[in-house]
Amino acid sequence: MTKREIEVLNLIGQGYSSREAAEALYVSKRTVDFHLANIYDKLEVNNRVQAFRAATRLGLIPFDPKPIRGK
Repeated sequence: MTKREIEVLNLIGQGYSSREAAEALYVSKRTVDFHLANIYDKLEVNNRVQAFRAATRLGLIPFDPKPIRGK
């Protein structure tokens, strides 16, 4: 998993939409969606919730990520 994919997962885990994550990372929504597709393939999952659960189970991201903004 790349550093950027982990950043995307952290934001998604905090409840950010693809558009909000894109704005926070200064990239396009399409780029975030591309990263999500790669994450799903690597973790062998089908959606954001499964990806977040798999990543926390594998220790790739903390169970309770610190919010970047007031979400």
